[in-house]
Amino acid sequence: MHTKAVYRAAQGLLDAGLVTLRFNFRGVGTSTGSYDEGVGERDDVRSVLDWLAARHPSLPLVVGGFSFGSTVGLAVGSEDERVVGLLGLGLPVDLDEGYDFGYLADAGKPTLVVQGENDEFGSGTRVSDVLAPLGGHVSVVRIPGADHYFDGTLDELREAVRGYYESGPGARVLLSL
Repeated sequence: MHTKAVYRAAQGLLDAGLVTLRFNFRGVGTSTGSYDEGVGERDDVRSVLDWLAARHPSLPLVVGGFSFGSTVGLAVGSEDERVVGLLGLGLPVDLDEGYDFGYLADAGKPTLVVQGENDEFGSGTRVSDVLAPLGGHVSVVRIPGADHYFDGTLDELREAVRGYYESGPGARVLLSL
């Protein structure tokens, strides 16, 4: 939640007119609980979606995440019918865990992935190669010179998110609701 990349992405969503909520998974920061290898973290995302839907029933839901959070958020959001769009930042495609993003092909939801060209957990080229076969609804924006944390390129990250949801493919789904 306190990661600069997450904060700037949230600013981009706000710039595009979306309400945002940032949260920590269990055991992160001052959150209670402990890491649950992605199982409990999926429950965390579901709980947040339930909370948001109850408080803002007329607003569209977009789920996003950063690094490990992107793997969890994209998976949960792709399955939840209330979610109309997906956002992933810094997908860790080269980690030993061997994350599989094939489920995005079936989701069919507008999906934005913002990746640093020099991300040590998966370069922009590598992420583009992994996601290209999943369909035209998946867009990858590669930030030149950016590492995993988008150090020195946070404004470009914010602009990529804003543009996608303000006038890009994300805007079309939001406007159709």
